[in-house]
Order: sequence, then C-alpha cells, then structure tokens
Amino acid sequence: MIEKKLILAINPGSTSTKIALFEEETLIFEKSIVHDVNELSNFKKITDQFQFRKKLITAELESRNIPISKLKAVVGRGGLVKPIESGVYAINEMMLEDLKLGIMGEHASNLGGLIAYDIASEFPDIQSFIVDPVVVDEMSEVAKISGHPEIRRRSLFHALNHKAVARSYAASIGKQYEELSLIIAHLGGGVSVGAHCNGKVIDVNNALNGDGSFSPERSGGLPAGQLAELCFSGKYTHNEIKAMLTGKGGMVAYLGTNSFKEVCAMAADGNSEAKLIFDAFVYQVAKDIGAMATVLKGKVDAIILTGGMTYNNALTDSVKQMVDFIADVVVYEGENEMKALAFNVLQALNNNIQIKTYS
Repeated sequence: MIEKKLILAINPGSTSTKIALFEEETLIFEKSIVHDVNELSNFKKITDQFQFRKKLITAELESRNIPISKLKAVVGRGGLVKPIESGVYAINEMMLEDLKLGIMGEHASNLGGLIAYDIASEFPDIQSFIVDPVVVDEMSEVAKISGHPEIRRRSLFHALNHKAVARSYAASIGKQYEELSLIIAHLGGGVSVGAHCNGKVIDVNNALNGDGSFSPERSGGLPAGQLAELCFSGKYTHNEIKAMLTGKGGMVAYLGTNSFKEVCAMAADGNSEAKLIFDAFVYQVAKDIGAMATVLKGKVDAIILTGGMTYNNALTDSVKQMVDFIADVVVYEGENEMKALAFNVLQALNNNIQIKTYS
C-alpha cells in the first residue's frame, strides 16, 4: 500500500500563526494561534519572533502525537523575497538569506519559509516550499508609475488567497480563471484590492506599507506632505514611523485594539468613534474597489470579498451597498490559504506542476 503524503502548512500572519496538517487533500487538523499585539511588541524585529512561533508549532504537533519525521513536506506562506512569478518554490539558501534580510520589507509571512525550512531540515526526506508569496508581481508597467521616478509602486499583496478564491469562483461558474475579469478584496490584518484580468493581477495596492485602505494595524495610504512633515518633526525615529505604517497604524492607532471583532462590538455598544472608524474602513475599501473597476474598463465579471474580516455580515453588507452597481458581489469568508498551500505542494510532489527554483 502506498503511504499517503503528510503535508504541514504554516501561515504566519501579522496577528496569528495558522497551521494545518493535510494527508494529501484531506485536512487532519487546523489551528489558529492568535497573538496579542502586546505579546508581539516584545520583539524588535519580526524575524526575532522565529523561535517563539516555531515552538508554538512544534508544541501543537507534539500535543497531537504527530512525529515530524512522518511529514513529506512543510510549506510556508511565501514572504517578502524578490518579485517572482506565481508558483511553487523549493526553499534554498538564497531564499533564506533574503527572508532574513527582509530585502523587500519586514512582514510576518517572512517567517513562513524560515520556519518551514528549519522544521524540514531535521530530516533528510522532508522537503520545504513556499507558494505564491506576497511579492508575486504581475502588475502592468503603467500601474507601477507612482508620480516620482525615485518611488516605484510595488506588488505586495495576499497573492495566495487572491489566486485561490479566484480559481474557486471560476470553477463554481464553469469557467477558467484566465477567462475572467475580477476585483478581489482581501480584508484581514492587511487589506489588498486587486484587478484580475485573464489570470493576472494587473494592478493592486501595496498592502504592507504603501497605499490603499487602512486595516486593523496598518495605516494604508497617507497624505504624503503631512507624512513628510511628521518624519522630520523630530518627534519620532525612523523605526517608530515605520511602526506607525505597519503594526501600530489603522484601527489599533485610533481605538487601541487590532481586533476587528472588538471594534465592531464597541460600535454596537454606542462608541461613536468606533462607528466612525468602521464606516471609514467601508468607505476606503469601496473606493479602492471602484478604482479597480476603472482599471478593468468597467468590464467586471464579479467582485469577491474575502479574508478574516468578511465573517462580519455588517461589513460585507455595507461594502456591497456601495459597489454592487459595478458587478455582483460574492463573499468567500475567511481565507483558503492553508488548503491552497497544501494542494499546490501536493501537485508539485506528484509532478503535476513544476517546482521552481528561486534565484
């Protein structure tokens, strides 16, 4: 009897570490370990969280009596490596170095590849991979023009989930992803709104520290002149400004919490500031969706809302009311990232898709 392949998927997010074990396509277990913003603030850099998060993962496996030696592969959510095409990549030394250095920036997803490689390296028969990292770059050249030659717009977004829900939606209507024009808004710890045209994300906001809507802990696009004044006011260090943009911006800056559930509860209890921030978030997301509709010249097959925040019906209903004149709005609650990670790796292990080399 051929033994089925066990695949461990690891997805470190800004506020959680998600892990899932699959036996081929069958989910054995899934766990989301939530991290309090104060707990993570003890680490100066995101890569400093490496041992902290790895120990939580291995402890979970031990508690379920799952020996690491039984794994066939460990796959981590791709981090901020060099811009690359979509696909499955074997983790190599060059990738590890780029993840440690944060050559495209610091993000929790950088830990995905580092932890996956470290766990797999304990046994020679276990392979390690990343899939569709956040730096997948399919943007058109015109979309990369910022307004000043010193600054070029970057493709940094939730590529894995964007691609997964796009293909799921296409299959649900009996079409190929490459046939459709879609607007996909991932609403989670970060927010990315992308224009998908015939299988490529031709425009998307920099969801890490660039532009677009604010999120539970990111500031999104800020007025450039006022930001420049703040930078040179003498009140803040470079690292403090960076933290304002990613980690301590958005809802946590306004309301003191990075929990969208808490924001909604505050608004429901009559907190007028929380209600204003909720409304502003809906407003900014809807504005970004409208902008992407112009990128697609108004020919939009569907608008897809996805990510952890879409479990909130008040949010999705509010966004729908502002954008459903453009196209039908479909909600894919949560994210399909764990399944997408494991499924892509399984296809690679079975030689159905190419394993790519990072260089």
